[in-house]
Amino acid sequence: MKLGMSSYSLFQAMHKGEMDILDVLDWVKEIGGEHLELVPMGYDFIETPELIGQVKEKAASLGLDLSNYAIGANFICDTDEKFEQEIERVKQHVDICHQLGVKFMRHDIANREANERTLDQFTKDLPKLVEACQRIADYAKDKGIVTSIENHGFYVQASDRVQAIVHQVNRENFRTTLDIGNFLCYDENPLTAVKNNLPIASVVHLKDFYYRQDKVNRFGGWFNTHFGNQLRGAIVGHGDLPMPEIIELIRESDFNGYVTIEFEGVEECRFGAKASFDYARNLLFS
Repeated sequence: MKLGMSSYSLFQAMHKGEMDILDVLDWVKEIGGEHLELVPMGYDFIETPELIGQVKEKAASLGLDLSNYAIGANFICDTDEKFEQEIERVKQHVDICHQLGVKFMRHDIANREANERTLDQFTKDLPKLVEACQRIADYAKDKGIVTSIENHGFYVQASDRVQAIVHQVNRENFRTTLDIGNFLCYDENPLTAVKNNLPIASVVHLKDFYYRQDKVNRFGGWFNTHFGNQLRGAIVGHGDLPMPEIIELIRESDFNGYVTIEFEGVEECRFGAKASFDYARNLLFS
């Protein structure tokens, strides 16, 4: 396994103009990271295509892998024309992923309002979601890229829904980016969910949350789960996930790929991301 960082963890500093993506690469190398996941927030490879070569060259000079390329997408579309446009937009990012030399790519697939996230609606949407994932995976195959969906965005967050899509897509180069914390957004037990989905994981995200099941309104970074409980991002190891047990599951599994810190707490991002990284490194490799 290789432990690294998602650029999303440093979005706070990039948004403030304190770092750019090249600075992030330097910083990850400095703290001992082995790879960087690219999430184009705070930078844009389409608007600034020259950045593709700069990032690839910088990573190579530092000896850092570019591990995963992660974008948003939504294939719940009003018309067939919009559906085709979204597929073509995601394919454009597959091309960028290929130019960067990245072998793993995560794309989202669906958003729905809370009252539309039922199993019945998911069953109705499933054929179109499977079609979109198949077409993108097929496009990425000749480029040597493994595509994936993440347990992300509430609608396709539970482990069984992710499994349903992965199994129905039925492509060797289509799997899941497994985020150990995001299952809590749908109030699913993270330890059980990780056990369920580790066998189909291409990349693993390490994330932590504070989780509260009372109905007291909180402020300052808290948000509601699907079932009305409350979450706030935490430094990995500081929150309420059973982190030692989850990391032991990863260690004991057949997974041998990229493990990525995704910090989204309210603490200063470099402090929070490095504390998360140090905690994970101690448990993964001690």
